[in-house]
Amino acid sequence: MFNKVILMGRICHDLELKTTPSGVSVLSFRIAVDRNYQVKGEERKADFFNIVAWRSTAEFVSKYFGKGRMIMVDGELQTRQYVDKNGVTQNIVEIVADTIHFTGEKPPQQQQNGYASGSSFNGNYGGSYQSSPPPIHPAQTVNSVPTPVNSGLPDDFSNGSGDDDYPF
Repeated sequence: MFNKVILMGRICHDLELKTTPSGVSVLSFRIAVDRNYQVKGEERKADFFNIVAWRSTAEFVSKYFGKGRMIMVDGELQTRQYVDKNGVTQNIVEIVADTIHFTGEKPPQQQQNGYASGSSFNGNYGGSYQSSPPPIHPAQTVNSVPTPVNSGLPDDFSNGSGDDDYPF
């Protein structure tokens, strides 16, 4: 199965980092994503998506992002149900964030989330944050080139007899 969502949009409201009773950080927010097309004579339309970030990803978003900031979210689409105060079952669709990316957008001139222009953060907003790094094979380094695997097929197919006896 494959479940992958990548969205880039603007954060719709002020962020509020919360903690579960067991001490896990969680952050829920919405982003507005502009549609690619616009009907002539009308305003551009946007779609709104619910995002949930957990643990260090939630802390990262609450520290470096805020209302109106552009954000890129890489995650999984998930559905859940709950019963509201009127006893009606509600269905929720949300994206559970795996990786959060800065979009390269310049920060505002005034101080934003503790960082002023020219601060030690150097205004580098082109990075990203992933909650858990992908595993690296012990024999493989970042700059290594993978060794080709011998598939058992001949290196040169030109020696074939032409009788359609190839193994594929």
